[in-house]
Amino acid sequence: MAEYTYKEIEKKWQAYWEKNQTFLAKVNPDKPKFYSLDMFPYPSGAGLHVGHPLGYIASDIVSRFKKLKGFNVLHPMGYDSFGLPAEQYAIQTGQHPAITTEQNIARYTEQLKNIGFAFDWSKEVRTSDPSYYKWTQWIFMQLFNSYYDQDADKALSIDSLIERFEAEGNSQVKAVCDDETPIFSANDWHAFSEKEKQEMLLKYRLTFLAETTVNWCAALGTVLSNDEVKDGFSERGGHPVERKKMMQWSMRITAYADRLLKGLDKIDWPEPVKEMQRNWIGKSIGAEVIFKVKNSEETIKVFTTRVDTIYGVTYLALAPESELAASLITEDQRETAEAYIEVAKNRSERERMSDVKTISGAFTGSYAINPFNGEEIQIWVADYVLAGYGTGAVMAVPAHDERDYNFAKHFGLEIRQVIEGSMEEGSFPGKDGFIINSGFISNMYMKEAMTKAIEFLEEKGIGKGKIQYRMRDAIFTRQRYWGEPLPVYFKDGLPYLIDEKDLPLVLPEVDKYLPTEDGEPPLGRAQDWTYKTSEGEYPLELSTMPGWAGSSWYFFRYTDSQNDSVFADKTKTDYWGSVDLYIGGSEHATGHLLYSRFWTKFIYDLGVVSIDEPFQKMINQGMIQGRSNFVYRVKGTNQFVSKGLKDQYDTFEMHVDVNIVYNDQLNLEKFKAWRPDLADAEFILEDGKYICGAEVEKMSKSKYNVVNPDDIIEKYGADTLRLYEMFLGPLEQFKPWNTNGIDGVFKFLRKLWNLYHTNKGEFQVSDAEPSKEEYKALHKAIKKMEEDMANFSFNTSVSSFMICVNELSGLKSNKRKILEPLAVLVSPYAPHIAEELWSLLGHTTSITESSFPAFDESYLKESAFEYPVMINGKMRAKINLDLSLSKEEIEKAALADEIVQKWLDGKSPKKMIVVPGKIVNVVI
Repeated sequence: MAEYTYKEIEKKWQAYWEKNQTFLAKVNPDKPKFYSLDMFPYPSGAGLHVGHPLGYIASDIVSRFKKLKGFNVLHPMGYDSFGLPAEQYAIQTGQHPAITTEQNIARYTEQLKNIGFAFDWSKEVRTSDPSYYKWTQWIFMQLFNSYYDQDADKALSIDSLIERFEAEGNSQVKAVCDDETPIFSANDWHAFSEKEKQEMLLKYRLTFLAETTVNWCAALGTVLSNDEVKDGFSERGGHPVERKKMMQWSMRITAYADRLLKGLDKIDWPEPVKEMQRNWIGKSIGAEVIFKVKNSEETIKVFTTRVDTIYGVTYLALAPESELAASLITEDQRETAEAYIEVAKNRSERERMSDVKTISGAFTGSYAINPFNGEEIQIWVADYVLAGYGTGAVMAVPAHDERDYNFAKHFGLEIRQVIEGSMEEGSFPGKDGFIINSGFISNMYMKEAMTKAIEFLEEKGIGKGKIQYRMRDAIFTRQRYWGEPLPVYFKDGLPYLIDEKDLPLVLPEVDKYLPTEDGEPPLGRAQDWTYKTSEGEYPLELSTMPGWAGSSWYFFRYTDSQNDSVFADKTKTDYWGSVDLYIGGSEHATGHLLYSRFWTKFIYDLGVVSIDEPFQKMINQGMIQGRSNFVYRVKGTNQFVSKGLKDQYDTFEMHVDVNIVYNDQLNLEKFKAWRPDLADAEFILEDGKYICGAEVEKMSKSKYNVVNPDDIIEKYGADTLRLYEMFLGPLEQFKPWNTNGIDGVFKFLRKLWNLYHTNKGEFQVSDAEPSKEEYKALHKAIKKMEEDMANFSFNTSVSSFMICVNELSGLKSNKRKILEPLAVLVSPYAPHIAEELWSLLGHTTSITESSFPAFDESYLKESAFEYPVMINGKMRAKINLDLSLSKEEIEKAALADEIVQKWLDGKSPKKMIVVPGKIVNVVI
């Protein structure tokens, strides 16, 4: 029997693809395009495990399928290569993070190529490469030089804003800007100093420098995002994190909030991801109400979506971070309130939002005045109030809001009885007050009440209507070394951009990758980290960009990755357009996916690209979980008991390396060699074997259940790995990895190989005409794959291949008209074996240059049917008849059948019912 030498075959075709640039993508207006993309990986030192390639395999199958269907396919790969892990390793070892990153990338690339992906490697990008981050810096500069014009509903040049200021001041300018931006005239503008002008422009720029509350980790020497903090500690290293105010660069993503919301209706994404973004953006329509503080000049602004509930307000609550909160604490409350604030302000906002059980707060001792009725109400500090949402203050209506109610109940505050009544026509408020129990108010009434309430606020000068978003401007700097330098220098304490001709601003060398002794970021260690202009030499920004900077636009760079003169040629970005299929994790919903949409809309506003949504269709792949194995150690000994006997001993459970376990049976010698302390291990066996326990868990080095794809490829081949990962179950679902089941897939590939060979191992394909049964087996598989590709149901296609090959093997099929399209059919899933079979069939070009076989439904139409014959309601016989027969011919054939004749026993039937293609019913 022919030998399927997968190692030689796979290396041969991987070399062929690389040499011939088989997957090189070029603009071709004569073909429809398909842009397939995976969320590009951070290259960690551990390399890939078998869970990582799941999404890559799926996108690769679709890419190869689309190429066979006549599409011009772009399927690139690159690396998100800036990141904290490389920097932490550099701090520990002193090795430059670029060296570690390069080694990790080389390892990842080798592994990816071994799996046989159809990537266009000529377009590879790395976010840490100066030729790439030159353009990340360029985008930052465009943001700095832009503002968001609300009339135009887009970003415009800051120069056009300056022209308006010069001509008319800012009173008529409708633009997104800082709160409390003062109104000034054209004369005022001309009278401003250069410094005053630049300070005013910072209130409008889309990237700006401002004092911001951040998560500061002293041990790591950097600001952390909310995702990097858990329960007050850094996820990496478990170091304490405190909330503190620092001067930080931010991106005015809030300017795009409404467009980001509306854009979700245009894209085909999983609904849970879209809902996460909607909730994160958190659009609310309401009002801003001004409460005066008793015996003070201070006022508190409160945003509320239900100003109609204002008669139910019994206290105000401020965020712990609020500077106003600290200033309102009276002497008799100081000790308690300040102790509370110190603890509460260091809990991250995400933690406080998710913690609905903990109720904590403190009374400031001060009172506010309800602007509607002059009533005095207490001012509290509460950790359920967030500084970043609304105004950082809440008017609490315990009878109407669950969190207000829980807080009031916990601290014994008034929960005012809801008044039911009606509002007098044309007045606000009504003499009987307001209906504030939403259970009694129709939507129409609430809308009318809100409108009148806002009119009242604005008429009395105690508030205004407002649209509020939960989303805040995105902090854009990190106090790290291994990131993109910001192209900014400082003159008189204010930021200015370096000249565009000086891009890229390359990371300087430093002696250590730690903050300086004065607490400055690592770039503070660089020699001559300054920028020279004709006016003098000025210090450069010491912070670097966050990890999400480079990953927010890489999909554009892939279209023209080697261009050094522009960010990307517009003819290429226009041709490739949006990513048609994007596969990656849902955990990036409010990070990468949101920031990418924001930057795309901004770049669209610049006129540089013609799309304002980057990813048209997205699929979230599930996780391949590890299948852990356990051994059972007798306490106080080096004895290990097999699973079936463990209850007879006092044992404890230990994870064991799954790579030395086969079908849950432990390899005893490999176990003893696994760790030095196990060299003299003893075993209590059952039936001469040591059987391990098993459990499905997350794949992790600490659980010793990580399976390296290199090992699978060595033992079974890349095609087996690809097919098996798809065969495990639907792409979106979580599923356990179990190497025990991979043999079946490997046997399938050998069976496929053997269809093309004689028992003596000779390649032999016949040019004879196939039978109807052979055509039927093939076209069932073609139809199934077409349907599955439309639904991204990869696992069921693998099953259909197996059924097809089994049927063709049973028919001893070796016909060219069957086996040639079969090789094409299988090629997106198992490209190496398909290429080899295609070559053996006499083709001199890659199978990727062929066309997907056309489905012919006529091969699935049956010419005969096996009729069940019912006699007095019970099936007594089956007869196989041609489907072209008439009812009369079917009746005759049924009555002539021996079994039917036996049941009739010489009688004539009283009645016969014939349904062609269904049934024959005989009533005696």
